[in-house]
Amino acid sequence: MIDRFQGNINSDMLRRLLRENLKFQALNYGIAMAAMIVIAITTALTAWIMKDIIDSLVQSGDRGRVLAVAAGVATIFTLKGAATYTQVVFLSRAGNRIVANQQRNLYDRLLEHGVSFFNSLDSSNILMRVTSSAQAARAVIDTLIMGFVRDLLTLIGLIIVMVYQQPTLSLFSLIFGPVAILGVRLILKRVRGIVEANMMSSAEIIKVIQETSSGIRVVKAFALEKHMAERMNSAISKVEDRSNAMARLNGATSPLMETLSGFAIAGIVALSAVGVFGSNATSPGELMSFITALLMAYEPAKRLARMRVSIEAGLVGVSFMYQILDTPISVRESPNARPLPDGAGQIEFRAVDFRYTDKEPLLRGLTVTFEAGKTTALVGPSGGGKSTIINLILRLYDPEKGAIEIDGLDIRETTFGSLRDKIGFVGQETFLFDGTLRQNIALGREDASDEEIYAAAKAANAHDFIQKMPEKYDTDVGENGGNLSGGQRQRIAIARAILRDSPVLIMDEATSALDSESEHLVTEALQTLSKGRTTIVIAHRLSTILSADKIVVIKDGEAIEQGTQGELLSQNGVFRSLYDRQFSTAAPHE
Repeated sequence: MIDRFQGNINSDMLRRLLRENLKFQALNYGIAMAAMIVIAITTALTAWIMKDIIDSLVQSGDRGRVLAVAAGVATIFTLKGAATYTQVVFLSRAGNRIVANQQRNLYDRLLEHGVSFFNSLDSSNILMRVTSSAQAARAVIDTLIMGFVRDLLTLIGLIIVMVYQQPTLSLFSLIFGPVAILGVRLILKRVRGIVEANMMSSAEIIKVIQETSSGIRVVKAFALEKHMAERMNSAISKVEDRSNAMARLNGATSPLMETLSGFAIAGIVALSAVGVFGSNATSPGELMSFITALLMAYEPAKRLARMRVSIEAGLVGVSFMYQILDTPISVRESPNARPLPDGAGQIEFRAVDFRYTDKEPLLRGLTVTFEAGKTTALVGPSGGGKSTIINLILRLYDPEKGAIEIDGLDIRETTFGSLRDKIGFVGQETFLFDGTLRQNIALGREDASDEEIYAAAKAANAHDFIQKMPEKYDTDVGENGGNLSGGQRQRIAIARAILRDSPVLIMDEATSALDSESEHLVTEALQTLSKGRTTIVIAHRLSTILSADKIVVIKDGEAIEQGTQGELLSQNGVFRSLYDRQFSTAAPHE
C-alpha cells in the first residue's frame, strides 16, 4: 500500500518539513540563529584583528595599542564562546522537541491506520521509520539552519575581510569555488540511492532480531541458528558495504576542499614571491589578516560543500516519515458519526460483499443475523470468510457492498468509541501488554476498582493461579505474556473481556491451542462470560459450540446452512459431514 505514496525527494518536501516545524520552534530557533550571527561576526573579527595583532607586535613601542588589541581579542573570544554555548543549547532544545513531536505524530497516525496498513508493512519497517525518520527530520533542519546562518554568514564575513585586506589575492583564491561546487554535484548523484538501500537493510537487521526473539523456541527446536546467522550476516554486510560507500562519498568532499584550499594558498604564496603586488603593496598585518581569513574560511566552506550531501541523505528518512503520514486512512470515522443506540446488541449482515485489496471476493452477498442475547457459532472450511466476518464487525475493514448493522444502525455511521465499547473480544492468539497481571486485566475498563478486577479474574478462573504467582496481581507478565502458560494468558484475556462487560462478545478460536485441562477451565469461563450476551463464536472443534443457539456454516464467503445443531444434522449437508468427520460416528437426529 505504502509504495504508492513514495514521493520524490525534492524542494517541495523540504519546504513542507520547514513549514511544519519551524513555526512551532520559532523562539528556540530564533535565539539559536541570533547566536549563530554573533559567531559569524566574531569569527570574521578574529581574522580582522590579526592585522592589529601583527602590526602592534612589529611596532612594539606602543604599549597602549598592544593592551587594547589584547583586550579586543579577549572580548571577541568571550563573545564567541557565549554565543556557541547559546547556539548548542537552543538548537538542541528545538531539535529534541521536533523529534518528540514527529514521533508522537507518527505514532498517532499509526493508531489511525487500519489493519490493512500493518499488513502491508513489516513491524521492523515501521519501527525503522518511526525511530529513524524523526531523527532525519531534525538533522535536515539543523543542517539547513547552521549552513545558511552560521556557516554562510561566517564565510561571507571572512570573504569581506579577505577582499578588504587583499582584493587581488582574494579574487585569485575565489576562482576555486566553482570547481568545488561541480565536484559536490557529482557526489550527490549517488547519495540518495545508497542511503535508501541502507535504511532498508537496517530494517532487515531489526526484523531478524525480532524473529529470533519471538521465535527462539522454533529456532532451537529446528536447529535454525546457522540459517538465522546467515540472514543476519547478509543484512549486516549490506549495511556495512553501503555505509562504507556513503563514507567514501562524504569523505570525498573534505579532500576536495582541502586540495582546492591548498592550491589557493600555494598560488598566493607564489604570486607574493614573484612580486606581483609590489614591495610596499601590503603590510605584514594585512597579509597575515588575509591568510588567517583564508584559512578560517576553509571549515565553513567545507561544511557548506557537504551540506547538500547531508540534506539529500536526511531527506530519504524524511520521505519515509511522510509516507506513513500521507498514506490515506483506509477506515475513517464518519464526520456525522453518532454513538450506537442502547440495545441488546443484535448484529445483522445485509448482502455484504468484501475482498482484501485486489484479491478474489471473500464474502459474496452475505446475509446473516446474530440474534441479541444468544450464541451464534460460525463453522466451515478454513479460508471461507469466518475471521473476515469478525474483522468487519470490529470495523477493521469496511464492506464493498451491503451494510452491517448493530441494533439497527449501520456501523459506518457510528463512532469508533461506541462501537468498540459495545464489543468484547477474545482471540486465539492472546496478546498481553508489558506490565502486571492487574494492569492487563484493567485494560478492559480503565476506571475499574481492585474489587472489580478480582471479581473478573475469579469469573475467568484466573484468580487461583494468580494467587500462586510471586507478586500475585502485581506479577509482571513478561513480553507478550511470556511468563505465563497459554491457558493462563487466555484466562487473563477472558478476565479483561469480563471486566469490559460489553453486550456483544466475539470469540475467535479461543480454546484451540489449549490442553484439555486449560480448555476445560477456559470453556467454563467463556460460558460465564457469554450468558445474556450476543455471542459470536468461531471454532473448528465442534465440541466447543454444540450448545450454541444457532450454527452458521460459512463456505466460500456465503452462509450455506443456518440453524440449530439438530436442524443442521438432519439436513445431511456440510455441517453433518464436518460433524461425522470429527466425532467418527453419526450423531442421532434430534
